[in-house]
This record gives sequence, C-alpha cells and structure tokens, in this order.
Amino acid sequence: MGSRNEGNAAQLLDGKAISKESLQNTAALVREYVSRAGADAKPGLTIVQVGDRSDSNVYIRTKLKTADEVGITARHIKLPNTTTESELLSELDQLDRAPDVHGIILQLPLDSHEPIDSAKATNSISPDKDVDGLSLENSGKLARGELDDCFLPCTPKGVLELIRRTGVQIAGSQAVVLGRSKIVGSPMAELLIWSNATVTICHSRTKNIDAMVRSADILVVAIGKANFVKVDWIKPGAVVIDCGINVVEDPAAPNGRRLIGDVDFEQAVKVASWITPVPGGVGPMTVAMLMQNTAEAAVRALGKRGNVVWNLSPLKLQLKRPVPSDIEAARSQTPKDISRLALEIGLLPEEIEPYGRTKGKVTLDAYQRLKDHTNGKYVVVVGITPTPLGEGKSTTAIGLAQAFGAHLRKPVVACVRQPSQGPTFGIKGGAAGGGYSQVIPMEEFNLHLTGDIHAITAANNLLAAAIDARILHESTQSDDALFRRLVPPKKDKRDFSAIQLRRLKKLGIEKTNPNELTKEEVHQYVRLDIDPQTISWNRVLDTNDQFLREITIGLSVAKEKPQVPPRQTQFDITVSSEIMAVLALATSLADMREKFGRMVIGNSKAGVPITADDLGVTGALTVLMKDAIRPNIMQTLEGTPVFVHAGPFANIAHGNSSIVADLIALKLVGPDGFVVTEAGFGSDIGMEKFCNIKCRYSGLVADAAVMVATVRALKMHGGGPAVTAGTPLASEYTQENIELLQKGFCNLGKHIENAGKFGLPVIVAINRFHTDTDQEIELIRTLALEHGAFDAVACTHWADGGKGAVDLANAVARATESPSKFKFLYDLQMPLADKMRTIAQQVYGATDVSFTDEAKEQLQRLTATGFGQLPVCMAKTHLSFSHDANVKGVAKDFVLPIRQVWVSAGAGFVGAMVGTISKMPGLPTRPAFFDIDLDPETMLVQGLF
Repeated sequence: MGSRNEGNAAQLLDGKAISKESLQNTAALVREYVSRAGADAKPGLTIVQVGDRSDSNVYIRTKLKTADEVGITARHIKLPNTTTESELLSELDQLDRAPDVHGIILQLPLDSHEPIDSAKATNSISPDKDVDGLSLENSGKLARGELDDCFLPCTPKGVLELIRRTGVQIAGSQAVVLGRSKIVGSPMAELLIWSNATVTICHSRTKNIDAMVRSADILVVAIGKANFVKVDWIKPGAVVIDCGINVVEDPAAPNGRRLIGDVDFEQAVKVASWITPVPGGVGPMTVAMLMQNTAEAAVRALGKRGNVVWNLSPLKLQLKRPVPSDIEAARSQTPKDISRLALEIGLLPEEIEPYGRTKGKVTLDAYQRLKDHTNGKYVVVVGITPTPLGEGKSTTAIGLAQAFGAHLRKPVVACVRQPSQGPTFGIKGGAAGGGYSQVIPMEEFNLHLTGDIHAITAANNLLAAAIDARILHESTQSDDALFRRLVPPKKDKRDFSAIQLRRLKKLGIEKTNPNELTKEEVHQYVRLDIDPQTISWNRVLDTNDQFLREITIGLSVAKEKPQVPPRQTQFDITVSSEIMAVLALATSLADMREKFGRMVIGNSKAGVPITADDLGVTGALTVLMKDAIRPNIMQTLEGTPVFVHAGPFANIAHGNSSIVADLIALKLVGPDGFVVTEAGFGSDIGMEKFCNIKCRYSGLVADAAVMVATVRALKMHGGGPAVTAGTPLASEYTQENIELLQKGFCNLGKHIENAGKFGLPVIVAINRFHTDTDQEIELIRTLALEHGAFDAVACTHWADGGKGAVDLANAVARATESPSKFKFLYDLQMPLADKMRTIAQQVYGATDVSFTDEAKEQLQRLTATGFGQLPVCMAKTHLSFSHDANVKGVAKDFVLPIRQVWVSAGAGFVGAMVGTISKMPGLPTRPAFFDIDLDPETMLVQGLF
C-alpha cells in the first residue's frame, strides 16, 4: 500500500502499486464478463476527442494502453477542431446506441474552433455509459447518496480508495476538500459525506483558509496551484491527498521541467501521517477507476441484456357514468411517454425508436437479446360468429391485458392488428377497443400509425409496376437489346447483380461473367415470358372503393405500342396484399426478404411460376419494408403495453397480427407473464388460421383460447329479429328471453368445440351489457361448461376497464397452469383438397366440399409445381359457419363450394376462395367519414369510434 520515507513521519500512498492491484481485479472482472458474454465479446470503451491538444493525447495514450492490459477493447475517435456541436452530439448518439460500446469518455477540454457546450455534450451520453461519472443523472445520484446506482467520477473514486487504504476511520472524521470543481472537488466532498465524514469545502475565496485546512483529519487538495498548501496549514497526523498536477521549471530535471502538486510535499511529509506523491499518487488511480467503471458498465449491460426487469406503473382510470363515447374515454387519459413504457417492460433504450411521444418501433434486436429466455403464456382471443350487434372481441383482448397488467400486476403484452383505413372511413369505424378498454391514442392507432400500411402499398405497387413494365420491354425488344439494358456495362465492365445471379442459378446457369453466356442462355435469362392471363398480382389501395374491382390498364401504352394490348385487372385493399401476409408471418428481416423473393405473381406461357426474385425486385421490396418489420408499441388506457403490428383481413387472408411481435412479447413477459393476441372473427376464421398457419410458421404453442360472446348476439343466432342501423333494438335484445338465448347458444357451442379440436382450453368471456339479466348470464355459463369450456366468466371491462376483467384473467391464469395440449388440425402431407375438406367438415360443419373446374385445374397445377405441402387459407364469409352469410346459428347439411384456388408462395399458404368474397370493400350510402373531422383550434380528430 505504501512505504515510509526514510527519516520522515508520513507514509507514502503509492498510487502506482494500489492501482496495479485494482487493475488486476478489473482484469478478473473482464474475464468473468467474457466467460458469460462469449469469447468474442469484450468490454468496450470509446474515447472521443475533439481537436489535438498535446496534453489530451498523453492522457488518452495512457488510457488506451491500460485498457489493453486489462482486456478492454478501447477505441479512440479523434474529431477535427472544426467539429460542430451537432456533429459531436451525433457521434455520441451513435456510440450510445452501439451495443458493443459500454463506456464513453468525452475528453475535456474540447479543442474546437466551433462553439460547443461541453456540459450539453457530456449530458448527452447515456448515464449507463458515462464511465467518467460526469452526467447530470450520475452526478445527481451521487448527490442523493445513491452510490450503488451510478458511476462515480474516476478521480474522487480513486481518492476514496486511497484514503481507505490508510486504515483511517472516515466516519466521524473532519474532512476538508480544497477545490470545488465539478470533476474532483464537489463530487469528492459528496463521497466523503456519504462515507459519514464531516466535510468542509474550501476554495479560492474562502476566508481564513489556512485555519479551515488546519482542522482536517483528511485533506484532499485539488485547487490547481503549485505548493498552495503550506506545512503549517496541515494538522499533524492528517491524511493528505494531493490531486494537483502542476508543471514547474527545474534546471536539474532531464527536460528542464518537473511535476509538482498543490501541496508543499517536501514540508508536508514531515507532519502528515499519509501523503500521496506527485506524480505517482492520484493519477494512476484515476485511470484504474476508469477501467473499473468500464468493466462494471459492461457487466451491468450484460445483466440488462440478459434479464428483463418488469417495472410497470399502471395509469389510473377516472371512470364516468354513463360511459362516454370511445374517443372521449380515450382522451380522458394522459398516455405515458412511450420511451418510459418501453423501459418499464424491460426494453433497452436502443431497442425503442419513438415516433413522437405516444408510439414507437421496437427493434428486432430485442428478440435476439432475449431469444434464450423462457416464453410466457400464449393466449388467443376469438369471438363467436359476428353479428351487427358486435361482440367486443378487441375490447375484451385489451380489457384482459389491462386486468393482468394493471390489477393482477402480471407482465403482459397485448398483440393486436393494425386496422385498415378502408373500414375506418367506411362502415366499421376504428378497432382500438372501446369504453375503458382501449389502445390510446385511438386516433393514432386507427389512422396512419407509423406508416406500415403505406409501406405495404408502395411495395405491392412497385411489384405490380415491375410486372407490366417487364411485359412491355420483352414485347418490344430483342434478346440482345434486353440483355444490354438488364446488364449494362459500367466503366467498360459488365457484372450481374446479386439478384440476377440468383436467377441464373435458378435456370441452372453457373456462369457469372455476362460475356460468357451463349445466345440460348441469354434468351433463357432475359425472357420471363409472363402470361398476362395468369397474373394474380393486383395493385392495392388502403381505401374502400368498389369502382376499382374491375379496371383496364395499359390504354396509353397500347396506343404507342400496339403489340402490348391493354389488360383487365383490379385493385385490392392493401391489407389483402401478400406483402401484408408476409409481414405478419415473417420471423425476421432475413426471413421476410426470402419470403418476398418466393412470391409468385403468375406463370410464364410455358406454365412456370414467375416470382418477385425473377423480376429482380426482392431487394427493393425489402428496403421499402425495412421499418415496417419492426413492431409498433402503444399502450392501453391503463398504461399496459400493446404491440400493434400487421393487419391481414381474416376473411380474405389469415387474420392475425405478426409473428415477430408475439416472439418479442413472449420473451419480454417471461414465464410468469401473458401475451394476449387477437385472431380475426370467430374460431372458424381467425382462430383456425392462427393455429394451422401462424403457429406452424412461428413454432409457438398456444396455451388457451378466450371466446367472446354476448347475450344479445347469441339471441340473434337463435333467430332474433334483424337489426337495422340507426333504429332502436327490439325488445328481444333488451329484455330477458331465455328461450331465444338457449336456441342461439348453438353458435357458441360449435366455437367451443372447434377450439377443443386444437387442444385449447376455452374460457368464455361473456361481455356483459346492462340489459343482461343474471339468469341469462348463468344460462350461458352452465351451457358453456356442459359443452366443454374450462370456465365462463361475465366481464364488465367496457364500463370498468381492467377491473371488470379480473375474474376473466384469473380464469385464464388457471387454465394455463397445465401444459399445453395444442395440436394442428391436419398434416401438411395431405393433398390440398383434403386439407380444405378437413377444415370444411371439422370446423364449418359441412358435409363435403365441391370444386369448380377452374379450382380443380388450379389444384392440379399447384400440386405439380411443388405447392401441395403448404397449409391452406380459406377465404370465406365471417358472418356464418357456411358460405352463406344469411345462415345464423350453426349451418347444417351443406356442401362448401370452392370456386378458385391460388398460391401465396411467399407467405406460405394456398388460398381457397369460398363463394363470393371481394378483396376490395365498397363504401356504404353513409360512410363513417361523414362524422370525421379535425378541430382547427385544438387539432383534435373528431368522429372516430
């Protein structure tokens, strides 16, 4: 620790020796980190320097050398002295986001010709990476005594270690700190205070400073004046720590200069009990503490990356009676900042990209960090067959999440689809839930959100444009001309792009030099020879517009190029695009890219499927969708997290939110938590596809199904009178009617049966209205249990928020205590027709299926071209178990007609069109947009519901 100077009273505190011991401990900590993080991982320290000050260069070289000795990867970023403040802040921000950088030092003073606020720059560094301990947050925690939750400034931390090595009792001692700088003096005083010393801070304007200093049992000097402290200022037996470094002229020194401290060392050593030399005292300790802080930062980061700390702070509801409109209820709550919510549920700062204050994107890095963690319970919420009265499925999913998170204090994430703007402005309205169980802000949720659907529109239509452009160019150019334009010379050299090489490989051409292709190989390469009659890829728009269901394109081109005739096509609504299905079923960015490449847009005239990869557009589609692949994060009215991602229609596509959102959510909630996801419509639509398609591709296993029903909807299935919008409900729906309810229960009973075929325990959520009687609720509960439900629970979450779904949440928790018995309905090796027949008979209750001649031919072709082992996606009305939307209750004795079959090769399923289903909804006589407006004074959206 130290040695006595010959003939003097004071012992030397040898900073070099003590720092060496500290560095050995740090090296051991680094080795421990590497053993946990992996052989290729090391703690990372980055030193940012502005300018080229010689003294800074010396300090930096010492830090870099020491870092290397203990196994820390240190990097020096030297910015020019022309660096602006914004450029420096940008550099620091990038380092803050880099997961391999654990510590950041901004070397002070800054040497720039441009004005830079050094305090602003220092405070821009994340407190978790501020290993200098100088940021406001770290300084504030030190001031409050939260020493275990901050990084201590390196010099004061080193000084405290030196004092402890003397064996002098700090608690109760009189300590004087001479100097009040933010880097040494002030934090040193705070450290001594929290070590229970009685501390006095002196500075250049302190009166009777000698008398003040003379009272010190422990004296720390950091005033920056050579030999400022005289021997007669020092109390005999005091511990003296000299932090000063001053250069003085000394003809006897090798270079004519030497370093001395702020204390007259030659005299002070005669009266002090312990004293630090200059150099060799505090300096080495400062560097050692920097290394220790960096290693500790890496270990903390590893802990955060490896563990999810769930610390959710729910928002309190202010319930009103009667329950106000959905938008009024939504606006009664002030959402928490989305970055705060992300941290509360265990996401790291670099894993969230805010889009304003109330919504954001979650990076896929979160899954990579947590992929080895145990999943939470996976619960799917579905409904009975929909009626105009509404069942409140979305509302129940949100209410259940609020119950788990805000009331039972369980980790929970709700994963829901993003609504299309077509229905929002058309007839359905919003899809954020309702009453006091909503996603907020509901106008953000229901409108553009973060632009994912617009990205899908752009990507889909880029591919559509590429198809027709390729037909045009192949129709009007020779093989040689096409080849010259497809593989143009650049600086007298021709090269294939990566996607072009993939096409060559697909064709069996192994050559990579364009000049080596034969004429036949050139012909094979440049001619897709698309058959316009087989094109299945349509343009899309996120607007309901029945006038785009049949259109003619290419009229202007045909006038100039008669060899390219116009063709008949149509617009679909964006959410029916295969791009949307791929987004929802992709498990990663790379997987999404591969799926895009496999998308089939039609056939060649020889019957060969043509893909997006053949058209060379896969990479561009991925670029357009690079942000859309990241789930959106929002919150409920009670401040619980919601992942909003993807929105395929359930009656046209597979009707579920994204796999990547569920994957991340299940890891975040952990084994004690729940992920509540919603499948579109009933068990025959969204839930069947959730199980047979989504769970196949995700590899996830569902634990339970929540089946949402209402008394009045079941009455309609029992033969209740028709409901007309804008007219009062018939008395059958507002008064007790046991007979009608009992007749209609058959619909719920069939849905419970369907869920059981997938091995899922069913909890019936009876979404209660004020007109429902206890006898009606009890009847549903009794019949549900008789039909195999695990439980049936009445809920009031629409009026009461999560509190009204606590019983439901408890029932779900009980149902998921047993291991999952989840299973698929069919084997992928079955012929496509048999898979469709299995769904029709087992789920819909059909006696058989029938196929049009067109559908039979399509099945044969898809099987012959290798698509026979894909799962199937039935496009069927959601309003009935059968293909006839007018048949309520349970349809019987019917044959399901399949009129058309197609492949979504990228998404990974074969679609079957049942009856007549349009992929482009229309607008009603009075669309919802009549009520939607913007208040120019408050900028609040009006009329959403």
